Amino acid sequence: MTSSADASAIPALEAELLDVARAAARASAEVLLGYYGDAPGVRTKSTDTDLVSEADLNAERAIRALLAERRPGDAILGEEGGETAATGESGIRWVVDPLDGTVNYLFEYPQWCVSIAAEDGDGTLVGVVWDPLRGEEFSATRTGPALLDGRELRPAAKERLDFALVGTGFAYDRDVRARQAEVVASLIARVRDLRRGGSAALDLAYAAAGRLDAYYERGINPWDYAAGVLICERAGLAVRELAERDGLPSGRVVAPPQLLDELHGLVTA
Repeated sequence: MTSSADASAIPALEAELLDVARAAARASAEVLLGYYGDAPGVRTKSTDTDLVSEADLNAERAIRALLAERRPGDAILGEEGGETAATGESGIRWVVDPLDGTVNYLFEYPQWCVSIAAEDGDGTLVGVVWDPLRGEEFSATRTGPALLDGRELRPAAKERLDFALVGTGFAYDRDVRARQAEVVASLIARVRDLRRGGSAALDLAYAAAGRLDAYYERGINPWDYAAGVLICERAGLAVRELAERDGLPSGRVVAPPQLLDELHGLVTA
């Protein structure tokens, strides 16, 4: 948890939204942990490898119920439930992923999390990435520091890309994955190594914490990256959009400022 000194250093709205985001993340995690190891109702979504379960759906319902109680006028965009329009004039929209890393969760591979962000017309205000298995909370606000369980995050400061450990992920569409593999084949000899964890939100949080030096991925959605990108930015990392091209979806690349241009160039070549 953030110390009282940290909380007092950010505006009241950010502090309030951060408190709500934490509560929402834990409400989702409580549902997920209750199903863990025996998640029922598994079905496919966009492709035969894109899975969703009753755990995902009920976890998002728990988030929406908490937000309806704590922030009833706000809009909500969720991975499973789509967008709910605002009923008030707050100007706040929540962007939530009740379970980022569903395939990992269903296989009991311990790399999944809950991602909660709140945004206004100027961008993301708060972000929380909660890893219930490790009991780790990554968080940030627009004007505050990036934190891991209340301790300020320090990303890696590599000066050379060939020494960098880079995280990435792959789309569910098989044709897109084949194209992404071509990028990996050209990149692998230019970096220390590559990692594919399976949760975009955790990959971003790990980059902010220095567990990865950089990260890039295409085909991710706002609920995958809204919280994690803010955490990276507040930790001092640079973030750049990957534009759609040649049938590849858009995405994000995150790196220390001194490595961003080189990595961006390699993954868009």
